[in-house]
Parts: sequence; structure tokens; C-alpha cells
Amino acid sequence: MNILSKEAILSADDLPREIVSVPEWGGQVYVRTMTGTDRDAFEASLITRDSNTSSNDQRMHNVRARLVSLTLCSESGERIFQDGDIDALGRKSARALDRVFAVAQRLNGIGADEAQAAKNA
Repeated sequence: MNILSKEAILSADDLPREIVSVPEWGGQVYVRTMTGTDRDAFEASLITRDSNTSSNDQRMHNVRARLVSLTLCSESGERIFQDGDIDALGRKSARALDRVFAVAQRLNGIGADEAQAAKNA
């Protein structure tokens, strides 16, 4: 049995990355697994209700761009987009976003069940 130390846990490279070709953007990008903090922020954005509306529309607004912004990274695994970039990213090609979104969903275990749960929250 290998009992891990605090240092071993904190230094582990546990955010796998995958290269995705995005022809619409003219190249390739790295998509990674989210950190725990990023995953919590993403999930909170799906369940937070706007006090002015009771619909799911606000929660699902720009959902692709939100997930993509949390998962696109540099070769070293650092996020390349910040929360303030989500609207600009959302104005990019839906086809390109869908391609990256699909990989981000798979790497992060986000599927139809999670999306349906967010809609019903």
C-alpha cells in the first residue's frame, strides 16, 4: 500500500490534458480536467437562479463557453481564459465550441445525466 503525503498529493499532476484540433480556429488546443474549485464554480453557475426569472434559460446561457473557458489550457495545464472572457468566447463558432465542449464533457465526466439534473434543480 502506498500512503501518500500531503506533498505528494499537492504535487501530483492529476489534471489530464488532451489535444483537440479546432480547424475553425486554425490549430489545436489543450483541454484539461477541471480543478475541484473550477468544477464547483461550473456547477454553481448551473444551479444559481436569477431572481428575475424562474426559467432555466439564465442558467444554461453560454454553458458551452463557460465549460470551455474552464478547461482550455496551456501546455503546462494553466487556464488560458478567465471568467471575464466567457461572453467573447461564446461569440465564437458554435461548431468549434461544440467540438471542445464534447471533449471537456468527457474528460470531466459531465454528461446528459448531469445536464438534466441542472435543468431540474
